[in-house]
Amino acid sequence: QVRIEESGGGLVQPGGSLRLSCAASEDISSIYAMAWYRQAPGNQRELVAYITTRVSSINYADSVRGRFTISRDNAKNTVYLQMNSLKPEDTAVYYCNAARTVVTRRGLESDYWGQGTQVTVSS
Repeated sequence: QVRIEESGGGLVQPGGSLRLSCAASEDISSIYAMAWYRQAPGNQRELVAYITTRVSSINYADSVRGRFTISRDNAKNTVYLQMNSLKPEDTAVYYCNAARTVVTRRGLESDYWGQGTQVTVSS
């Protein structure tokens, strides 16, 4: 059982930046991909970005492309999400996900999930 822990959330003004970190408890080289999801109140969980393990293929949601950057440090079993030019609509709980075999739009309950970290963008 891989344990996932996110950190780095908080309150930031519009236009500001935050970096989220996601630490896995063990080697994630056998995991298909690491992903970030978010869920705002009243909304469904949505995929923000992911990076695959073997070839480090990266993909972003249209809403964050050009503002967010996902990266990984294999030696630390850690994935990051650098979020720049934040907007109020980015406010959500952000979840780190270790996708075992496939990345889906909402994520699979059978994947490994962190507890989430709150990101609030407000003046």
